[in-house]
Amino acid sequence: MAVYNYDVVVLGSGPAGEGAAMNAAKAGRKVAVVDDRREVGGNCTHLGTIPSKALRHSVRQIMQFNTNPMFRQIGEPRWFSFPDVLKSAERVIAKQVTSRTGYYARNRIDVFFGTGSFADEQTIEVVCPNGVVETLSAKQVIIATGSRPYRPADVDFNHPRVYDSDTILTLSHTPRRLIIYGAGVIGCEYASIFSGLGVLVDLIDNRDQLLSFLDSEISDALSYHLRTNNVLIRHNEEYERIEGLDNGVILHLKSGKKIKADALLWCNGRTGNTDKLGLENIGIGVNSRGQVQVNEYYRTEVDNIYAAGDVIGWPSLASAAADQGRSAAGSIVDNGSWRVVDDIPTGIYTIPEISSIGKNEHELTKAQVPYEVGKAFFKSMARAQISHEPVGMLKILFHRETLEVLGVHCFGYQASEIVHIGQAIMNQKGEANTLKYFVNTTFNYPTMAEAYRVAAFDGLNRLF
Repeated sequence: MAVYNYDVVVLGSGPAGEGAAMNAAKAGRKVAVVDDRREVGGNCTHLGTIPSKALRHSVRQIMQFNTNPMFRQIGEPRWFSFPDVLKSAERVIAKQVTSRTGYYARNRIDVFFGTGSFADEQTIEVVCPNGVVETLSAKQVIIATGSRPYRPADVDFNHPRVYDSDTILTLSHTPRRLIIYGAGVIGCEYASIFSGLGVLVDLIDNRDQLLSFLDSEISDALSYHLRTNNVLIRHNEEYERIEGLDNGVILHLKSGKKIKADALLWCNGRTGNTDKLGLENIGIGVNSRGQVQVNEYYRTEVDNIYAAGDVIGWPSLASAAADQGRSAAGSIVDNGSWRVVDDIPTGIYTIPEISSIGKNEHELTKAQVPYEVGKAFFKSMARAQISHEPVGMLKILFHRETLEVLGVHCFGYQASEIVHIGQAIMNQKGEANTLKYFVNTTFNYPTMAEAYRVAAFDGLNRLF
């Protein structure tokens, strides 16, 4: 049995694994990546971010066709099935795999497909699909195995009508009514997707507000637009049991309510993919959700082993995972690329989408920061009118004395793109972070970015 020697072995080829592998390889290290699929990309490419966002884009196009009067010259509103829409996502996945496979080849990174586990702190054993065991010796190892949907033991996920956010991509029909249990980011995104296809959705939330980490005004706007699109939101509810039927599912809630639907989608939390890593062989423990603890350098309790991405928990975003992986490798190669990844915009791909960065009003009020608000409503923006996207707003929170930008919150068309302009200004040092940038800068017209100028003038007009 051959033993392959490497400087760095990365477990997982999702955003964190890819970021780590590329940074280490570009620093001159000999790198190998291990993934338990036969293709690179991780859960992000195959089950999570890419397919769900591709689904969302297709559904949004369908909604535009069915609601824009101009398209009535082409034909009447059309109905599309979930499997039909899923085909577009599959095409995007294939393109992503091709692109990412090329990255590893160009950077001369060896990729092993199989299940990797620790034999000891510097030895990884990879069980390949054909049963052959490969042994990799490494000076440093980076764990980037991601996460999967949390599955409580009392829910029968083998029932053909019970899905999680991974298995929903195998759905072969379009339900008339769907229960989504869990109203976090994934639950809200899928509520938008299915309701956009005309499915009646019951969205079960165990809290009293959707996505309570958001600015409350943005959260309220999301709730309103979901409700107007046939999503029934039930707050402060918890499941007691899930009863599978031949033709559907009954959800029994602790409040005594019973809800029947054609299918149930479980979106209540995620678990780190650590159970097959053999962490017990090297003395690394995990928490109740299977997540590995790391310090600010992304190092675990074992000096030569690092971890990044969903497997370490917060914020469980593909964007952050890529930077965490790069930073973990930066800690190893010491090329100046390490940083604590905490400047993270929130991107939520509901319909309409949401993005934010910095503090919200509740946090600033609690901290007794004297702030003011500037708003721009999309219904008044020329680009939004041209695009038939009148829903949404940009909201800037700034210090009323120094004019420092403290938070940017956006709801509506291109929100996840718009937020980055505010992020760039907030990252400027000292007096360069100022609301005045937006009024002293000429924006292209008409654009959605111009909302910053409108919101800045609105905020300045509130000062006295």
